[in-house]
Amino acid sequence: MSGKPQYDEAVVIDAAIQVFWRHGYAAASISDLTEATGLSRSSLYQRFRDKDGLFQVALATYTERVLRRMNSAEGSTAREKLQTLLRGMLPVASPQRPPGCLLTRSCAERVDLPPAGQEAALDGARRQREVLVALLNEAVAGGELPADADVEALAWHFLGVFQAVLGLPQAGAGREVLERMIEVAMGVWPVAARHGGHA
Repeated sequence: MSGKPQYDEAVVIDAAIQVFWRHGYAAASISDLTEATGLSRSSLYQRFRDKDGLFQVALATYTERVLRRMNSAEGSTAREKLQTLLRGMLPVASPQRPPGCLLTRSCAERVDLPPAGQEAALDGARRQREVLVALLNEAVAGGELPADADVEALAWHFLGVFQAVLGLPQAGAGREVLERMIEVAMGVWPVAARHGGHA
């Protein structure tokens, strides 16, 4: 057993994710992290080096989870996959959970992050957007959208909707409101099909 950590690292990382997500990087103290994770300061520093190191691992873990969820969306068409992706966020959208998305929060607080954290936050958001770009390109290739559809603008639009679904419950939006919002947001799809993406 010598040299092996006497804790479940996955549980520790999950707890750290919740702290950074709820409080933000700058406001999350070492005391907050040790209390949430159950690690002593020495164990935290030994395994993760410092708060920055723990944040890097927490953000990377969160990013991969979100991307797996986004990439798992199913449907017979690209449009259906996108709608499934957005609706798939409804079960986790709740005023009881930390606000919004850890990636979005980290991007918004980028000035407070260490350089590596800034890069990781932007890269995670870029990878989220790439999932949407891939779906939209699939739609173009399949004739669901015209060849001149503004895929880049549409990807940003739907990323905004994705983030809104996660963030608006804290402003009082219930599931029914979020479902209607998704329907309205999807309305740009036929507009794009008619007008080549100039929605």
